[in-house]
Amino acid sequence: MKSRILSLALLCLFLIVSCSEDDSPPPPGPEIDSDLIESVEVNLNPSGYAPLSAILNLETTSAVSVQVTVQGRRGSASNVVFNSSGAATDISMDIFGLYANYENQLEVALLDNSGNTLESQIIAVQTAPLIGDMPDIDIDTPSSANELELNLVNYFGFATEFRPQRPFIFDQFGDIRWYLDFSSHPSISQLFYDNGMTVLQNGNLLFGDGTSGRIFESDLFGRIVDSWGLQGNGFHHHVIEKPDGNLLVTINDAAKTTVEDVIVEIDRNSGSFLNRWDLNNSLDNTRRAWPTDLADLDFDWFHANSVEYSSTDNEIIVSGRTQGIVKLNQNNEVSYILAPHREWNTSGDGTPLAQFLLTPLDADDNPITDPDVLDGTTNHPDFEWSWYQHSPILLPNGNLMVFDNGDNRNYVDAGPYSRAVEYEIDEVNKTIKQVWSYGKERGAETYARIVSKVSFLEDKNSVLFTPGSAVQGGTPGGKVIEVDYDSRNVIFEATITPPNSIFNISFHNVLRVDVF
Repeated sequence: MKSRILSLALLCLFLIVSCSEDDSPPPPGPEIDSDLIESVEVNLNPSGYAPLSAILNLETTSAVSVQVTVQGRRGSASNVVFNSSGAATDISMDIFGLYANYENQLEVALLDNSGNTLESQIIAVQTAPLIGDMPDIDIDTPSSANELELNLVNYFGFATEFRPQRPFIFDQFGDIRWYLDFSSHPSISQLFYDNGMTVLQNGNLLFGDGTSGRIFESDLFGRIVDSWGLQGNGFHHHVIEKPDGNLLVTINDAAKTTVEDVIVEIDRNSGSFLNRWDLNNSLDNTRRAWPTDLADLDFDWFHANSVEYSSTDNEIIVSGRTQGIVKLNQNNEVSYILAPHREWNTSGDGTPLAQFLLTPLDADDNPITDPDVLDGTTNHPDFEWSWYQHSPILLPNGNLMVFDNGDNRNYVDAGPYSRAVEYEIDEVNKTIKQVWSYGKERGAETYARIVSKVSFLEDKNSVLFTPGSAVQGGTPGGKVIEVDYDSRNVIFEATITPPNSIFNISFHNVLRVDVF
């Protein structure tokens, strides 16, 4: 997009940035008399990868602070507000949250040192339509939030081609306010990010690419800030940032005949591997208690689909879709195993594994001794195991919450239903107690055999339950459901239906974010 710098004599009350192919200038509006603004420039999609973003450059005759409001079309709760970092005469501001195929109204307020408005202008920014890969978003239960809520969708849908994958953010009104399209990128035009992107402590985005076998950090414009190699190994599923800035990554070890069973820690600064957890050593790679038609278990016996870091004891928690959940210390030694008790024998390094199995408790803290419940053949009224789970997360109270997919539940695909389930785990006594769950009551409507995630929104005391595949009776759609923790009432729900998908997946997960 060509820059348009308007002199003071031509500055209009309405400045229009056009996306037309011929880039012809807009018709001039009425002139204004201003003692402050010398020039203004709006550069739409400056990186070429983020169509609903812009950079605003402003020159003024005296030092001012600037506040820019992207005026929402659903009232003040849909506004996005940006503030400059301080007073200056030459200010550049990153702008996100534009609407597609829309003449966006940017209210630009010039402020004095006390925050008083000296002058306010409206700049209109015309954007292009969304690319055809974007989904339909239906709001089933509207949010009552009076401020903007943003949902980052790690999207799997497509119109004609599966790759590159295209994350997007939609607000509580169902409007897409940001997305990335890397189809023209020189390095990641075939991006396969699996679990997708997470938000770093610095506000940037972190993701892996299974095509290139690298980990990437990008800003919201999609510009690569940093990247890390995997020493010839492959990326799959998940990468997260530890509190110290280092990275935990699930990898395919190139030296092995199996896949998705090794985790490494990468030094953020040097890129070196600081630690390595080989699940072939810590667990039993011959265990076949959980069969699946989605993988060759001799090749993909564990299928690590997510990793969580426990900062209280410097250990990791790993979800294996076809084995269960295991907690490991820094020496790759098992702390506990969260799974039905069937067929746990000896680990690859010769350690008996039954000693690490958790014993379930009922609501009165009594051990559940029914062998069928321990085996997983039946459920207890107070307790159910998680099956083919994803997304173990540690809650502020120290408990573990899991997306219990429910595939092959009780070994017979009972249900079907998926759940968000919270467990209280006593690692010393090796006990586990189910203290909260949601989803069973929804049945097939929110059943997702694969992918999916749970999140806990501490500021709202709510749970984000996001089944990402084959909900609505098997159609390729996903749901974003926010549930009040105390009442279990749905306080927001949206259905995301792509034009096409792979394995009926709409998305791998959805995160509530505050990135604008």
